[in-house]
Amino acid sequence: MSFEVGMAPFTGNTPQALLIFTIAYFALVMVLSLFPGKLMDNIGKIITPALIVVLAILGIAAFVAPAGEIVATPAAEYASAGKALAQGFLQGYQTMDALASLVFGIIIVAAIKAAGVTDTRLHTRYTIYAGLIAATGLGLVYVSLVYLGGMSGTVVEAGASGVNILNHYVDSTFGTAGIFLLAAVILLACLTTGVGLVSSCSAYFSELLGIPYRTVVVIMSVFSAAVANQGLAQLIAVAVPVLVGIYPVAMALIALGLMSKLFRHKARVFIPVMGVALVFGIVDAIKAAGFGSLIPAVLDSLPGSALGLGWLLPVTAVLVVATVADRARAAP
Repeated sequence: MSFEVGMAPFTGNTPQALLIFTIAYFALVMVLSLFPGKLMDNIGKIITPALIVVLAILGIAAFVAPAGEIVATPAAEYASAGKALAQGFLQGYQTMDALASLVFGIIIVAAIKAAGVTDTRLHTRYTIYAGLIAATGLGLVYVSLVYLGGMSGTVVEAGASGVNILNHYVDSTFGTAGIFLLAAVILLACLTTGVGLVSSCSAYFSELLGIPYRTVVVIMSVFSAAVANQGLAQLIAVAVPVLVGIYPVAMALIALGLMSKLFRHKARVFIPVMGVALVFGIVDAIKAAGFGSLIPAVLDSLPGSALGLGWLLPVTAVLVVATVADRARAAP
């Protein structure tokens, strides 16, 4: 994404340019990730303020100088409130914000510890503060993008992708300077995400497998560079079924985490709920991969199945039953 949106307009979208870019990009990601104690300084004090500035410029411009007007007739997938909600939820999930948050907590806690905070209660408090700040920031970004997209209906063709809408708006509003601004936004956003993911995943697998942290960082950076050279279209084709498959599991895990204090024996609830979520996730992944004919028709008749939410009712039902059984077994 950082190459095709941020660099390809200047270098051309060629395999040679992609190779050079990914090597340089992941070399920088690796260097920043090798020193986790300095992540707060490297990212928090340098990269993030720059990212906030350019995002603020684009966000404010979307409201001050809209590209066009709202089209009265929405696209088919947004024709009703239910469809719009489900589509927005699914597309929003595929930004990977929810998935990333499950591992970014490692980076937040590591940064808090690096600042000299030793009280575990303060770890929790400051992590909550960080979550609220992140949610507010993301909310402002997405409100700006929603407004920008909504006000572009008369100047872009129907069905235009978000990238096309954003590129058109930046080019028409800011000209060449805007293209450089957009490139800066994409590069900084992807760089912070890359560093966070490599660092957090390396910390996890280092502890799990007993391999030195820095060794895992190098391995993951090299692997990521190799995978990135497959190109965005190929990566999306492979990633969508995976993301769809993990979707019910991620949503169930987040919900269970928020509700965990209600359970007396967490395994009694987590295991059956996550198991059912995984089964339906696999079903949705098979559909997304183009093999929907292999899925029993009865699963397509579940409420919300047409919206990609067929897993919601079974998972909720298992959650209720497991919670009642858990409290009943734990009762004196």
